[in-house]
Amino acid sequence: MNNNLLFKINQAIKYIKQKIKNLNPQIAVVLGSGLGDIAEEVKNKIVIPYSEIPNMPTSTVSGHKGNFIFGYIENKPVLFMQGRLHFYEGYSLQAVTFPIRIMQKFKINYLILTSAVGGIKGKLQLKPSDIVLVKDHINFLGDNPLRGKHYEDFGERFPDMTEVYDKTLREIFKKIAKKYNIKIYEGIYLALRGPSYETPAEIKAFKKLGADVVGMSVVPEAIVAKQAKIKVLALAYISNLAAGISKKPLSHSEVLEVANIVNKKITKLIKEFIKNL
Repeated sequence: MNNNLLFKINQAIKYIKQKIKNLNPQIAVVLGSGLGDIAEEVKNKIVIPYSEIPNMPTSTVSGHKGNFIFGYIENKPVLFMQGRLHFYEGYSLQAVTFPIRIMQKFKINYLILTSAVGGIKGKLQLKPSDIVLVKDHINFLGDNPLRGKHYEDFGERFPDMTEVYDKTLREIFKKIAKKYNIKIYEGIYLALRGPSYETPAEIKAFKKLGADVVGMSVVPEAIVAKQAKIKVLALAYISNLAAGISKKPLSHSEVLEVANIVNKKITKLIKEFIKNL
């Protein structure tokens, strides 16, 4: 992205609005690895591939279909990202968060981020398929999506990050999980560039820093959403135990296998959560 970022965003918005007409989504959901199935629950859906949208980067990772899906869940207008963009794909963080800027232009109120993560097994005794609500993060990406030219339209130049992940939304989600007798943890997400998985020595260091899960997404999107004053709920599922804890080599196929297990559970929770917003 360059100094014409606002122009590029407005071009994308113009194209999308031609497709969705008067639909005005208030809730957005970013679907992580293998979690695209919930998008099939959207009613009156309008599917727009990223590849059709002017200036929009495309997703290149298995398990990320690469579509915007507009429509209704529980009679509420929604926007789903069926597959996200990652720093490790070679994009800048401004490109990775381009869809969040589109959401900001749509005046999205709530953003639900989902993600596959590795369980560090520090204070939380996590196992594959467990669900963790992110309560805070540690940014080890070595970059920040707000770095560079500042646009007043985006919000404050130096936004406060005291509560990136909205406490009230987490409380609502925990009540819903309790209703369905689904165990939910709360933890700290540590974000890395990837795409290689972490070494056992790195995981030991991250555990000492207080991280509970490790992943390659969520944090740039959350930072931009916070600047845009969009309320964020981040939901991570443990796809594998991290290096040095897991007794077998880590692989992306394992991530997708676990996603198949948790898909129905996460779909149920997110639908009920949207209903309660």
